[in-house]
Amino acid sequence: MDTTIIQQDLVLEGDLVAKNTVLSGGGKVTGDIKARSVEILVSGQVNGEIVADETSVSGTLEGSVKCKALTLAERAVVKADVKATTMTMSPGASIIGRVEIDGE
Repeated sequence: MDTTIIQQDLVLEGDLVAKNTVLSGGGKVTGDIKARSVEILVSGQVNGEIVADETSVSGTLEGSVKCKALTLAERAVVKADVKATTMTMSPGASIIGRVEIDGE
């Protein structure tokens, strides 16, 4: 699987679609993201909706996320509505919003 990296100094405005790609971001994205897997790095910030099979957050997410597996690292800040099948949250991570885990 290919990986697309959004560097720390990059600011993107607009929607991103990467169907069979891992999207790894340390920069700022304002817009919706659809990808197979999304990784928001510690320096990364996403303002929008994420739709992916797997989502990992170490940075900041504001908006919403719909995924099968959500992982929040210890410095993750999530201000979003979450709909996921599974969620793993490390101590130190924070989440504000509606959380729906359906477990199926």
